[in-house]
Amino acid sequence: MMATSPELEPSEIKPRRFAVRVMTVEPQAMKLTVSSQGTVMPNTESDLIPEVTGRVVEVSASLVAGGYFAKDDVLLRLDDADYRAVASRARAMVTRAEAEYEHSSYEYERHKELASKQLASRSLMEGARRSYIVAGAVLRDANVALEQANRDLTRTRIVAPFDGVVRNETVDIGQFVQRGDVIAKIYATDYVEVRLPIADRQLAYLALPFSLRRGLLPQEIRPRVTLSADYAGDTYTWEGEIVRTEAEIDKKSRMVHVIARIKNEATAIPLQVGLYVEATIEGVEAEDVIVLPRNALRNGNQVLIVDEDDRLRFRDVEPLRLYRDQVLIKSGLESGERVCISVVQTAFDGMPVQPVSDRPPNAGA
Repeated sequence: MMATSPELEPSEIKPRRFAVRVMTVEPQAMKLTVSSQGTVMPNTESDLIPEVTGRVVEVSASLVAGGYFAKDDVLLRLDDADYRAVASRARAMVTRAEAEYEHSSYEYERHKELASKQLASRSLMEGARRSYIVAGAVLRDANVALEQANRDLTRTRIVAPFDGVVRNETVDIGQFVQRGDVIAKIYATDYVEVRLPIADRQLAYLALPFSLRRGLLPQEIRPRVTLSADYAGDTYTWEGEIVRTEAEIDKKSRMVHVIARIKNEATAIPLQVGLYVEATIEGVEAEDVIVLPRNALRNGNQVLIVDEDDRLRFRDVEPLRLYRDQVLIKSGLESGERVCISVVQTAFDGMPVQPVSDRPPNAGA
């Protein structure tokens, strides 16, 4: 058996190549976005304060917490009996002052005519002139007092300065209120705002001017913003714009706050104050950007490419931005190159691999 056994011939063992997923890259243009979140707050909020003193005799049904009202609605009425009496007395004073002024004017003209004929002394002329001036001043004072009395009478009816909602109220029928007391807090519903925190490094994606000047941003550079929120099991969205940036940077978080404004009158479903919303702010347009999965980036600024011989090569790149599960590459890659997007624990330059094509990630965000 030993003499007739077959002879073994050695054969060369070829190592199996490690399979990796690769993606063929193509530069593309995409619009950058910045995400944030915040709570909806009113654009205009005011304290409802009576300008006169009196007892409350009527309160509108809308003057309750959460009540809606329209501009010029009467929200509260005070007892106006005393103010009507003051206005009546002021009108009587005006009538009296007008009679005195008319008489003094006639006397003054008569003395001027007599003085021209040298039939009246200088003292009589000066006395008539003085009476005429005093009567004019008394008439003007009476008219001012009448205007003041009429304003006070009008102020017994507190009307809504805008369309809005009552946040809270502290008044009821029979209560005596003083001038200057805060009886309610109200806010307008035509516009609402959202205060959005943004990291200062992300402001470059919005192209907002670095300026501490107060005021609204020019209309042509206001970024668009989309707000979304889940409410009662449904998801709602609203469109608005960034109208200004706050002058100060938060000392604790190092965040810059921008203000988004939404016009409720132009939306089918008004945005409610106090709602927590997610915001997506439209940024600048980036040209010739390559989008890769985030795990394709290694050592901070390197990727693995697969060359024509199916070998791994390290390549230095310049990342533009890390966004969620994607990385945007600004430079360092050429169109048509294959980038390894598999996780390779121990990779070395020149390592042979078996590439498997993969579809590029969705860059719509």
